[in-house]
Amino acid sequence: MTASAYRPCVGVMLFNDAGLVFIGRRRSRKLPAHVAAGREWQAPQGGIDQGETPFDAALRELREETNIASVALLGETPQWYSYDLPSGAKSWKGKFQGQTQKWFALRFTGSVDEIDIDRPGGGAHPPEFDAWRWEKLELLPELIVPFKRPVYELVVRDFAQFGARAE
Repeated sequence: MTASAYRPCVGVMLFNDAGLVFIGRRRSRKLPAHVAAGREWQAPQGGIDQGETPFDAALRELREETNIASVALLGETPQWYSYDLPSGAKSWKGKFQGQTQKWFALRFTGSVDEIDIDRPGGGAHPPEFDAWRWEKLELLPELIVPFKRPVYELVVRDFAQFGARAE
């Protein structure tokens, strides 16, 4: 397939002052066959709207999923990373075979009470997560759906300098 077979998307690794990363657990209680229990966690991510820059999309998606707006840019991945959906998975009305993602590392500069996964974007958007926590960056590939794991491994490598050091 051509590059257009991949939905343009962004991802956000949001670091706190301790070097831990925000992750949210997908709200859906009906796990598709390709999502094992315990692997429904992910970093905020989403599509790029028409005419939107990837960085602007990252800020918008973060606000729409977490209510967070208080951030500072730390860095971005040197390239776009792509993944294919598992065979039989249906998403985006069958228009795309997967996503191509540009990832951004952001530092959370706000107060924890800014985080609101139940009323993200001030209640303007439906909640995507039913739980959240701060986690060590290097543990994320073990918490994500398997088909996204190779992308997360690359992002972890790219953003390792921003994360907490393992003890």
